[in-house]
Amino acid sequence: MKRRLFVFLILIFILVSQFQSFAQFKQEELAERAKWEEFLKTAKIVAFGQPWNKSEAVTEPWELTLEKNGVRRKAVWKNPEGLQKGYLEGWRYEIAAYRLDKLLGLNMVPPTVEKNFRGDKGSCQLEVKYKMMYRQKVKDKIDIPPEKVRGYNRATYMQRAFDNLIANEDRNMGDILLTEDWRLILVDHSRSFRTYKKFTKNLIFTKKHKSGPKLMKMLPRAFVKKLKSLNFELIKNAMGEYLTEKEINAVFARRDLILKEINRLIKDYGENKVLY
Repeated sequence: MKRRLFVFLILIFILVSQFQSFAQFKQEELAERAKWEEFLKTAKIVAFGQPWNKSEAVTEPWELTLEKNGVRRKAVWKNPEGLQKGYLEGWRYEIAAYRLDKLLGLNMVPPTVEKNFRGDKGSCQLEVKYKMMYRQKVKDKIDIPPEKVRGYNRATYMQRAFDNLIANEDRNMGDILLTEDWRLILVDHSRSFRTYKKFTKNLIFTKKHKSGPKLMKMLPRAFVKKLKSLNFELIKNAMGEYLTEKEINAVFARRDLILKEINRLIKDYGENKVLY
């Protein structure tokens, strides 16, 4: 009996370890995700402003201070729509990215919901604590602690896979937030879910990336399994009105490209080197 219990506990430990290498938000944070979604939707706006430099925040987001039942949190609200400064923007894509992140179990995008502000609809995303933007890491040449390198690299490959799937053409160094313990949190997805051929016939992050090879070098088997299990109705039910049928079909086109790329990587490096 004791031996069975010991084996069971070991299996639980392994599963938890694998889960933590997959997700970027901690289990206790994920357990409160529904609570924060409801908070974002129903909390009262007690203060607001636009503290960001417009050269860095093209969509001119607002920082809201929300309060409910004595709890205060800040959130980012934005409502870009249509062509702006040469790019197609959409606040609905912020919510769609969060919902797809949840559906796939990536857990890298902060809670994001629809919320009215000053008479307009827009996306409202919970601000999360982080140590620095990826931009600062590069600028200051900050090294990753040796014991965190493996997890950090795996999270980077997951970011590339996610951006490939949603056709995020604007992942920049200010959109990746690094926590104190070197987890990656992804924000700003208003330039995603493209439908034209450039983004349904090709992936963004491959060996042909414009700034050099950026591969999805290692991916969790659980993630690949979920990719394969996706179907139209599953995504439609999760996305609601935030993605059109054309946009959902484009996701599937990229899903197939990702699976093809994974097969190529496995052929080149071996399955155990690519999947974990």
